Parts: sequence; structure tokens; C-alpha cells
Amino acid sequence: MSVRLPRRQLAATFIEHEQNWLPQLPTLPIPIPLPYRLGLPGQGYPWKWSVVSWFSGVTADRQELNHNQAQRFAAFLRALHTPAPPNAPSNPFRGVPLDHQVTLFEERIQRSKQVQRFWQFLSTLISPAIQQVWKQALDVPIDVAPTWIHGDLHPRNVLVENGVLTGVIDWGNITAGDPATDLAAIWMLFSEPQTRQKVALEYHTSNKTLLRAKGWAIYFGVVLLGIGLIGSPQYAAIGLKILQRIGEDASLFTE
Repeated sequence: MSVRLPRRQLAATFIEHEQNWLPQLPTLPIPIPLPYRLGLPGQGYPWKWSVVSWFSGVTADRQELNHNQAQRFAAFLRALHTPAPPNAPSNPFRGVPLDHQVTLFEERIQRSKQVQRFWQFLSTLISPAIQQVWKQALDVPIDVAPTWIHGDLHPRNVLVENGVLTGVIDWGNITAGDPATDLAAIWMLFSEPQTRQKVALEYHTSNKTLLRAKGWAIYFGVVLLGIGLIGSPQYAAIGLKILQRIGEDASLFTE
């Protein structure tokens, strides 16, 4: 088993999201950490906490997924992306129209210009092709109904053992919204273009949704790269890979 003890108020809210909503999700083809026991504040500890199942494996930034996991991951997303109830938790940073993130995105870019080595690095990654994808993604309207989404499907929240998916963890950002937010994980988790394309095909959605997903991937790439270069090299590596992969796929999955 694993004990999840939040260390700050924001994380305490995330734990409550997991406790309240994970048991209400549809059955998913990849294990998730359903609460096994619910802990209450006491003896000087101020927040709720959880006991959950322990999953084997390492985070997906440390081990490549096998090509044959493309279909399974697409099936996981299809199973998750179902209608959420009206009282599902809201999240102003996940599942929203991508243009809501423009201010924060531009703030990250401007902040990077203040750190010369970061800006020199980032400016080489944000190619004209990626800039064009970002602009196109901002202009594409949401063409699907809101669904449940994980909201934070970066590789450190996905577990892998011997190339096989063993769990999806850290559901604090769970919300209802545009599933394109989660589809950005295609460019976070899979290193080969043909595997990324297989996930997209198996998921069965519109080119507009996939274009928004690429926009979300660019957003997450810039954010994670910025976090990483400040002091978390694991996140810098993730952000770098995302932007490189989007550059490789700039002409794919678009109308």
C-alpha cells in the first residue's frame, strides 16, 4: 500500500478530489489509485489523507513505453473521457479553451527571456513550424462535449514496468473539460512518430481535437521546461522531448 499525505493546502484539496471522484469513474483498463482507506485530520495533522494501492514500475520519464501500449493507452483515454456530472470539480487551468492559457504561456516565454541560457535553449526549440501549430491550435474551437479528464498526464504520473503501463497516478487535477488536454500526453509518452499516430487513430477523434491536443502539448512543454531549468532536471527533459516531438509531427494529424 501507499500513504498519500498532502504537505500543503493545495495538495490537500487534490487529495479530496481523489477521494470523492476516483470511485465514481468508469472502469478503466489501466489501474488507478482508488482510495483504500480515508484518513482524517488529527493529532496536529490538518488535512485529509489516503491509503491507496501500490503499483509496481517506474515513472514513464525513466522507461520507454512499448509500441504495443499505444492501443491500450488510447483505450484508457476513451474509457475515461465520458460525461462528468454537473458538480464535477472545476479547474481553471485544465480542460478549458486553450486560448485561456495564452497569458500564462506568454508570461512563461517572457520570464525565460530573463534567463539567457534558458531563452537561448527555448528559442531554438520553438521553431516556425511549432509557432504555426500553436497559432492554429488557438483558433480551433472545441468541437466535442466536455468529459472527465485526468488533467496532468505527464510522464511522472504514468507508471511503466518492462515497457508496459502499470498505473496512472496523481489525479488531483481531475476535472470536466476538453479531452484534448489529456491527448497532449501522446507527445509526452511515446517516442516514435508512428506510435503517436497509432494512439491518435485508435482514439477516434477529429483532427480539430488533435490539433488542440498539439497546442496543449506545446503549452505543457514550455511550462515543464521552465520548471525543469529552474531546478528539476527531470521536468526539463520532459519539456525538451515534448517540443522535439511536436516539431517532428508538425504536419501530422492536422486538416
